[in-house]
Amino acid sequence: MKPYRSPYEAYPFLSDPGEDQRCDFEIMTDRIASAAGLLASLCPERREELLRIDELVYHANPTLRTFLSITEDEVTWLKELVDTLAKETAGLCHVFVLPAGTPRACAAHLLRTETKQLVRLIYRHMEQSSEVPPLLIDFANLLSGYFFHLALWLNHQDGFEEIPFVSRNYR
Repeated sequence: MKPYRSPYEAYPFLSDPGEDQRCDFEIMTDRIASAAGLLASLCPERREELLRIDELVYHANPTLRTFLSITEDEVTWLKELVDTLAKETAGLCHVFVLPAGTPRACAAHLLRTETKQLVRLIYRHMEQSSEVPPLLIDFANLLSGYFFHLALWLNHQDGFEEIPFVSRNYR
């Protein structure tokens, strides 16, 4: 049975079959880009880099349907940014920490989890025998690392001390 298609459909691929992960990827990258834009408005000291990441996420958006337009140089830039933030936050986190803190750090934590979901979605797409450029997987993973270290950095800048988390399940 062919599904009803609203003449007001917000996006032309919303009625794609459930096993087709491309629209889900596009919606997820749209969500990540929107949240990165919001975070940029809360972080004047990192606004330019967040807006650049925002733009890169939007460039990644049509990748599964078309082609990857993000370059090696852009992924290298993101890797260097992650490495720099990791150095700047060294010593702030020796164990797992609660995803808590200031509102902007919490926004970064939410982006960290959403980018992990994005990586998972890419792998599910690949399971359907779909080719995915390795650079896209690297980019998505680096986004998660970036937002993790950004959350630590923002909490530190805002005077919030990380709260260690000790798991009852993993020791």
